[in-house]
Amino acid sequence: MITAMPRIAIAVHEFDSAVKVFRDEFGMPVTDFSDQTVSALGAHVAMCQPSGGSNIELMAPANPAKPLSQALQKFLDRRGDGIYALMLEAADPDAEAEVLLGRNLKVLPKMLGAGGRDIHPSSTHGVLIRVYPENSVSQPNDLVSAPPNYSGINKVVIATNDASVAANTYSVGLGLRADKPRLDAERGLLSVFVHPPEGGVIDLVSPASLSRPIAQNVAKFLNTKGEGIYSLQLSAEGDVGEVDRLVFGARLLITN
Repeated sequence: MITAMPRIAIAVHEFDSAVKVFRDEFGMPVTDFSDQTVSALGAHVAMCQPSGGSNIELMAPANPAKPLSQALQKFLDRRGDGIYALMLEAADPDAEAEVLLGRNLKVLPKMLGAGGRDIHPSSTHGVLIRVYPENSVSQPNDLVSAPPNYSGINKVVIATNDASVAANTYSVGLGLRADKPRLDAERGLLSVFVHPPEGGVIDLVSPASLSRPIAQNVAKFLNTKGEGIYSLQLSAEGDVGEVDRLVFGARLLITN
């Protein structure tokens, strides 16, 4: 059983720059695990850990001899900086992988040195999903954000060709609770909220009325990139208004 959505990973070319932006510009507490992960996994890894929602994980290749570094470099060469994977947790990822295989999801062979199991994007509407053991990264209680105190990710918006079909994948395939499809007239989207037990919510969307600007943007995303994670939504305690910003290839939507 899937028990949490702890983080979403962003792959970047310039690791130090990404850490600096999220720590200094966004004021998020950032923990750099590179002293452990470069030797073990061949990748730089840092965790942005504000309170609430899901964390933002920053990743960059460091050792081309390691499988994870190879996978990150392949992604960056093909797509540039951007959202790399959505991380879920389960008590036993290998046992969960067998369950997911039985539900017709394409679970990949375990990557050498990996702590979890990967689900191929072709079976999850363009999203690479990694299933890790529970509590795969601890969330310290004493980390402090700087004003305006951005939250973690409270919503992951996934652009799909048909949100109703995608909802079946995420509810039946992944075993997550999903609301009924609804027409969001303001955005011009068909929307289905999917609820991991912990972390942010997943919003599966597909264009329904191209007269609305957001529906037009989602349709453009689908036409150019195909199905996949469209944006990450955060909130802020300070009065920042509504911010729509592309940061290292990831679209961040920030609201009060």
